[in-house]
Amino acid sequence: MSDAAMSNTVATLRRWYDSDLAYSFRRSPAVVVAAIVALTIILAAVFAPAVAPFNPFDPGALKLMDAFTPPAWTGQGKATYLLGTDDQGRDLLSTILYGSRISLLVGFAAIAFAAVFGTLLGVLCGYRGGWLDIVVMRTADVQLTIPSILIALMIDGVTRTALPRELHNEIAIFVLIFAIGIADWPQFARVARSAALVERNKDYVAAARVIGQPDWVIVLRHVLPNTLGPVLVLATVGLALAVLSEATLSFLGVGVPPTQPSLGTLIRVGQSFLFSGEWWITFFPALTLVLLVLAVNVLGDWLRDALNPKLR
Repeated sequence: MSDAAMSNTVATLRRWYDSDLAYSFRRSPAVVVAAIVALTIILAAVFAPAVAPFNPFDPGALKLMDAFTPPAWTGQGKATYLLGTDDQGRDLLSTILYGSRISLLVGFAAIAFAAVFGTLLGVLCGYRGGWLDIVVMRTADVQLTIPSILIALMIDGVTRTALPRELHNEIAIFVLIFAIGIADWPQFARVARSAALVERNKDYVAAARVIGQPDWVIVLRHVLPNTLGPVLVLATVGLALAVLSEATLSFLGVGVPPTQPSLGTLIRVGQSFLFSGEWWITFFPALTLVLLVLAVNVLGDWLRDALNPKLR
């Protein structure tokens, strides 16, 4: 990297460090802790192949004789298995790391799909108005009366009925992403529409019309960027809800296939052994899910307050 590029990078980092957002972040110990927890879980999941002691999905690595081994510190466990093993003898720590990858993948992809689809549709409705605004918003109102989990269950049920089992298992993750994303788009559409209604009457939009810019350029270049603040906050909170939705569907047995277990699947499997003494099989996946969702929610609440000029 050249000296000029290094200087620009340092200057950019310095401006960010001195910004109101960074100052608010440093002044909130709970937010700092939440960021550390969320970042630790995300990085551990992303780099699971390098961090996990074992590959829990390698059939050759399974040791059935080590099934139901308690955590290492209980006195009856083994130092090899820090959090113990499950009913198949898989290292629970490794299984949680790999399972978190699937939960986070589904959560990020679903909320990205919902955010992009809902935001673009909401901005277009807010800017143009007319019959398109009426149709889309009434559709969103009707969908908001139905719980998101029921919509996701319906979509998963339709695909299971329409597709062969082998094909459904191959595309189960994509079906799950679509089901959660299509259930969450109305919130993004309503928020983006509200912001677009405010922006379309401002002077810079009128100036863009006067100089002859087409509507699609005005929407994408001028209106859309000014609606991303509230959408970003909603996406942060929505990520936690998407991860919870995935865990709920997997717990109900309609999420990812058993060969690719997520946190919800691990909790469902461990729940069968909860009252027989093997509490750790469901406790640690559930604890990971709680910590992840709580940390993301705290970050979302902070971001909402930090980006709200009325609260500064």
